Formats: sequence, structure tokens, C-alpha cells
Amino acid sequence: MTAAGYIAAILIGISLGLIGGGGSILTIPVLVYLFGVQPLLATGYSLFIVGSTSLVGAIKHYRKGNVNIKTALAFSIVSTITVLATRKFLLHIIPDQLFNMGNYVVTKSLMTMILFAVVMIIAATKMIMGEQPADCPECATKLQPGKIIYSGTGIGLLTGLLGAGGGFLIIPALIFLFRLSVKQAIGTSLLIIAINNLLGFTGDIFHTQVNWALLLSVTALAIAGIFIGAKVGEQVKGEKLKKGFGWFVLVMGIYIIIRETTGL
Repeated sequence: MTAAGYIAAILIGISLGLIGGGGSILTIPVLVYLFGVQPLLATGYSLFIVGSTSLVGAIKHYRKGNVNIKTALAFSIVSTITVLATRKFLLHIIPDQLFNMGNYVVTKSLMTMILFAVVMIIAATKMIMGEQPADCPECATKLQPGKIIYSGTGIGLLTGLLGAGGGFLIIPALIFLFRLSVKQAIGTSLLIIAINNLLGFTGDIFHTQVNWALLLSVTALAIAGIFIGAKVGEQVKGEKLKKGFGWFVLVMGIYIIIRETTGL
């Protein structure tokens, strides 16, 4: 299973390089199912892996003019504060056993994975069914405080609870709320993910025993993968990327629900 995990680590990077998201969607299942990492710990590891890989991808996109710095920084301030507060306060007051359904015990780990999958499916549906809005260059040059606050807070909460970079939510938000082009949404998303995740991970270092050998090896392979994904993405039209990303997220969300509820 470890060999399969390292192969999947490359796919994590390819996903981020190609579509600017999906890294956490792969990272958490890979860590849990292939490396045997406990789900709650996997959320912290995911922050580092996806954050480091996204930072490399964001630098590449910035050099091509595909990063909206103003939107990324404003979005990141709101979402990062929410991530840090969630991981420091909210995450640790949630009990390990939430409730019983007959003889079936619903645990925090199970609910984490199920909630993760449900949010994925909702976001995927929007990406597949929603029409690409017309690009709005003037929208991208001005701050939109209301949209930044509610979207940044929501994504920060999910990132903190689930260890998800939020690319599968950030990209739809940037496209449909802020009306960035798909390619610019991908680059901007990578910068937001990098800031959110790496700062969020700093809150875990002081109270978590980190397996640095595993963490750094998976991260290195994911970074290698992001160069492959970015190269392929240059040849694909934005609309195809958006719908392809949506189908990918939908399939992964359904798989996680089936896996967690049936044990298959």
C-alpha cells in the first residue's frame, strides 16, 4: 500500500497543477487509506503537503500573470484567521464520539470524512452544471468586502475542520462570485491555499507528533507532480478544466461516502 501511496502523492501534485485544487481531496484519502494515518492527524498533514505544493504552483502561475494578488491576499486574511481559530479552539472541543444510531457509533473521524464528501459533491455539481460567467476584468481589480468575508470565512472553517485546502470551493467562488477567468482562478486559488494551509499547519506543530519522514517524502513527490500538471494544463481550455474538475470531485465524494459507510 505504501508504494501506491507514493504514486498517489504524484497525482496530488498533478491535480493541483492541472486544476488548482483537488489536492486535499486526494491527500486525505491517501494518508488515511494507503499510509494508515488517523483521520484527524491526516487533516494536519494535508495542510502541510497541499500548502507547500500549492506555493510552488502559485509561483509558476504568478510568473505567467495568472495570480490576482489583491483578491488572494484579502481572501487569505479572512480565511486564515478562521482556519487558525477553528484548529485552535473548535476542533479540540468536538468529542470523539458524537452520537449513536442504534448500535452504530458516529465518531468525529467518520463525520469529518462524510462532511468532507458532502461538501465536495455540492461544489462538484456547481462546477459541472453552472455556466461559465463572462470574465469581468474590472471586478478583479476592486475589492468586494462582503463576498470576501462570507466566502473566506466559510472556506476557512472547512479548511480548519477538514484539513482541506479548499480549492474545490475556492475555484467556484473565484469564478462565479469574483468572475475571474478559469486560468486566473486556478493561479489565485493556489496562492490562497498555500497561505491558508501553511499558516494553519503552524497551529498543529506544537501539539502534534509529526512523522516528518513521511510528510516530506509525500510533499516532495507532490511538488514533482505539480510541474507535470501545470504543463498539461497549458494545453487544455478553461471550460474543459472546469467541468473535468467537477467530475473528478464528484466521483471522489461519492467514493468517500461509500467507503466510510460500508467499509468496502
